Amino acid sequence: MGAENGPRNGAAADGTTVLRATAYSPLRTTVALALWLGAIHFNVLLLLASIFLLPRRIAAMVLGTQLFFMLVPVNDKSRIGRKIASFISKYVIGYFPVTLHVEDYQAFDPKRAYGEIPSLVFGYEPHSVLPIGLGALLDLVGFMPLPKMKVLASSAVFYTPFLRQIWTWLGLVPASRKSFYSYLGAGYTCIIVPGGVQEILHMDHDSEVVFLKSRKGFVKIAMETGSPLVPVFCFGQGSVYKWWRPGGKLIVKIARAIKFTPIIFWGKFGTPIPFATPLHLVVGKPIEVKKIPQPTYDEINEVHEQFVVAMQELFEKYKTKAGYDKLKLRVL
Repeated sequence: MGAENGPRNGAAADGTTVLRATAYSPLRTTVALALWLGAIHFNVLLLLASIFLLPRRIAAMVLGTQLFFMLVPVNDKSRIGRKIASFISKYVIGYFPVTLHVEDYQAFDPKRAYGEIPSLVFGYEPHSVLPIGLGALLDLVGFMPLPKMKVLASSAVFYTPFLRQIWTWLGLVPASRKSFYSYLGAGYTCIIVPGGVQEILHMDHDSEVVFLKSRKGFVKIAMETGSPLVPVFCFGQGSVYKWWRPGGKLIVKIARAIKFTPIIFWGKFGTPIPFATPLHLVVGKPIEVKKIPQPTYDEINEVHEQFVVAMQELFEKYKTKAGYDKLKLRVL
């Protein structure tokens, strides 16, 4: 059986609030991880079985079932779905385990007013194979005091059977300008990975990469809505999976077209269960943003530079504490 329920809280010498996840039953944790991350591999196995192994009638039924779950509408407030999401959230963060470092925890008090709408924009890096560390920020986990949070994810996720159901229940939504504006306007805090799947094309095994220099759309939206920007960096995420990525210009063109980078990745025993590598998630101080309905190019650049510098400083400040003192960060 696992340790005591809930996160263990504490404070570092510099005033940073530290929240540590606790471990639970290995069996339940494995089930939660499989539900959370296993859908991609499961769909590939079903597809290969349908093509090479199953009789035509059964193969057609399998593919028809996948198509159904690819297209059927998903209710993000489904009682059963939220119970499944709550189960996943409870057990997975203690597996690695996840430690959350929040520089100014009081700044995220939901009673504090950020202009007219109590919404923020969390810029999370890096993407890695999968940005699984951001699961610690979800409202179901309870680490952060913010009650309304959404993660903006690649639209490819929402065309993947079974995965789209699980991740929608967890609080993920398609990353589009329309949904970004909509959720901020409704008072949600939005979590986005600015570099996105583009970072997968530049990953290596010796450093961390963040694709930020040309990614300014999220800054513009934050300025238009007056939403503070929050830099977030996750240490250890690059080690939770082994991976292989095909090279060549064609792969780059395909990845940009489908908004998903072809990559082969695996965890324990070749399964989608990630390796239990400690994750240290660092949440920086909010960067206050003045609400400007139509910011100029220079105004956007100024705030974008503040965010990039804050991300670099966050990385340098905490990499030794997280156990990665030799790690380098590449900002592309």
